[in-house]
Amino acid sequence: MADFARHAAEALWTGLGRRDFLRAVAAVGAGTGVAGIAAACSSSSSSPSEPSATSGSAGSFTVLQPGQGDPSGDHYLQSRPDEVLWGYVPNVHAEPVLRMSSGQTVSIDAVSHEGILEDQGRNPVEYFGAHGVAEADVLDDAVAIASEYRRTPRDFDKDGPHVVTGPVFVEGAEPGDVVKIEVLEAIPRVPYGVVSSRHGKGALARASDGSPPAGITLAEVMPPTATDGRATKDPLRYGNVSTFTAVEDGHGVMTYGDARVRFPLRPFMGMMGVAFSQDTELTAATANSIPPTVGGGNIDIRLLGPGSTFYLPVFAEGALFYVGDPHMGMGDGEVALTAMEGSLRGTYRLTVCKPGSGDAPSVSYRYPFAETADAWVPIGLSDPDGSVGGQGSDLDVAMRRAVVNALDFLETDRGMDRATAYAYLSAAADFSVSQVVDRTVGVHGQVYKAHFS
Repeated sequence: MADFARHAAEALWTGLGRRDFLRAVAAVGAGTGVAGIAAACSSSSSSPSEPSATSGSAGSFTVLQPGQGDPSGDHYLQSRPDEVLWGYVPNVHAEPVLRMSSGQTVSIDAVSHEGILEDQGRNPVEYFGAHGVAEADVLDDAVAIASEYRRTPRDFDKDGPHVVTGPVFVEGAEPGDVVKIEVLEAIPRVPYGVVSSRHGKGALARASDGSPPAGITLAEVMPPTATDGRATKDPLRYGNVSTFTAVEDGHGVMTYGDARVRFPLRPFMGMMGVAFSQDTELTAATANSIPPTVGGGNIDIRLLGPGSTFYLPVFAEGALFYVGDPHMGMGDGEVALTAMEGSLRGTYRLTVCKPGSGDAPSVSYRYPFAETADAWVPIGLSDPDGSVGGQGSDLDVAMRRAVVNALDFLETDRGMDRATAYAYLSAAADFSVSQVVDRTVGVHGQVYKAHFS
């Protein structure tokens, strides 16, 4: 009955729109029947659950609480404590929380993990309130997840940090296919974000044996080793650093002393993936949310904002698509550990591409691949098997794989001979470090479409 009620609600939501859906529900509750529903849906009065603008430095920014605003997708998926995974991604055996047809769109309210984690008190009202955020401007779903999540036991030192929403079952998707993910929207839900640096993590992290990583001294480790409180086993005393970042006029703003720095926002979902792990355990190492895999996941490529397309090979019936790790802005490398993390509402068109159809780049049937309006984006990962047999974080490996995938694309899809393609990549393509902080590190290239026009 619960599944039936949800599907019925989704059908009404899609057919009527959010405002009319709420009015219809109110009419039914009042016993007005079909005539009352029609009257409610034709009414021009505003809904009591319309979002309100925040005050203060955010100006007229509208906080998108769950169920507010008008999600533009054919379907709408919220992040509920009993459906999300915290620190893990869905495996191939996962039960979907939503089903949709190939070619349809879905709007998803993703919740940032920053502000709800154990080293931040696991109380977003208190955490953000300490930075001047009104309780009404803290997301209800973030509060609910922080206090009510029970699907898996939380181990701050072992689990991933991410709140993962999904999976979405795409009708017709089968292993061997590709799911084409068109990113239509990435709308900030709140006028603030957080950038965190944690001991033992990030580009300048101290190694597990206490030594500095190759190339720097112990004095250059970040955060400084003198503040490392992990021996206490109390995350609140770990000495991790979280930098609150306000949003003003489409920019992130950090303050330091009497000064501040402003940078433009580039919202995108750091995590978009399909089920890859074959393990049945929800908390299997292969399903940890931190390392990206051949199934995507925590891919952290800043180019994957609105207007981009991400292609992923399918490993499970229905593909089982999920999102998480919403970012408001990120520099290539993501060096401190996190991007500017902040909750987003993302909208995606999900389309199944069959082998031989020509609807997806050839590389994407075996490896993640992306494109923007201007470029094709081959991707390389250092260890894309999801922690099977250990974890490798060699950027050289990621770079080589990105170059090989670029060559395969140019040879198979653009008809270039391999020697010319190799020369072209050296002369005209750009390769960037995606991120160096997710255990499995990444490199992505840009092969510019204008060169082939």
